[in-house]
Amino acid sequence: MSYTDCLSDLLCGEDSSDVFSGESPECSSDLESHDFVEESSIAGFIEDERNFVPGYDYFSRFQSQSLDASAREQSVAWILKVQACYGFQPLTAYLAVNYLDRFLYSRRLPQTDGWPLQLLSVACLSLAAKMEEPLVPSLLDLQVEGAKYIFEPRTIRRMELLVLGVLDWRLRSITPFSFTGFFACKLDPAGAYNGFLISRATEIILSNIKEASFLEYRPSSIAAAAILCAANDIPNLSLVNPEHAESWCDGLSKDKIISCYRLMQDLVLDDSRRKSTKVLLPRLRVTIRARMRSGGSDSSSSSSSSSYKKRKLSNCLWVDDDKGNSE
Repeated sequence: MSYTDCLSDLLCGEDSSDVFSGESPECSSDLESHDFVEESSIAGFIEDERNFVPGYDYFSRFQSQSLDASAREQSVAWILKVQACYGFQPLTAYLAVNYLDRFLYSRRLPQTDGWPLQLLSVACLSLAAKMEEPLVPSLLDLQVEGAKYIFEPRTIRRMELLVLGVLDWRLRSITPFSFTGFFACKLDPAGAYNGFLISRATEIILSNIKEASFLEYRPSSIAAAAILCAANDIPNLSLVNPEHAESWCDGLSKDKIISCYRLMQDLVLDDSRRKSTKVLLPRLRVTIRARMRSGGSDSSSSSSSSSYKKRKLSNCLWVDDDKGNSE
């Protein structure tokens, strides 16, 4: 058998010319290159995006407290911290959360003290980083930024395989970043503000990803709402009517875009208010520290001794049980 034949066997049915051409797939993670994408391609993304999100009743599980929204929020916050620590692309963090949500929709984790969800978070972030990042930290180095438990690499790899099975190996997801460049061009055809619109929309999407409320919306609606919110920071575009977003492409839902836009606006305003109050925090800290010093050193020593200890979980038998804990 020739070398070419051997190589073709390793390409899983892909066209080798596509693999080695250097061109990115349509769902490219490169947020800086925004080549024109035909509207038919975007319409195809809108049609297929339902295959890369949890089921329609996923958000209702958080409302009924069948799933713990606060635990999910903590996991997403940790993913964002690691993303910032290593300078991962925004898409890497979004994909990690996407994998986590799709897994939780299909599979119930054991009801323990929280380590299964952290293990899932590490595995999802590892898979997302392998998909999008040119350089990926080791599995031990990935567990930073306040990780309460430390897992052995072999345990994480077993969890990765379980996630891959539950997700049916569909990791190249359709995300809001698949739409932001196209929607920015629709909102600003001249292209004068496209760079700002995409950058600001990306920031808004990541800042709201912890909120379970956005699980009600598809990636296209989130992307359209984020572009509209970003436009509010540009005087020439701030008067754009959100209802017009439906005309950007076939398949968009005006009601969903407007609802998501209003929710996003409320959270953006709340976030700006929180940032403005942070100016007062340094004075408060000085007062608190002064009181602690006057009270003696016992309080500081007791608080440091009560900090959590990292546990090393070397074996998680439930990872191998692919059926015992399914819903």
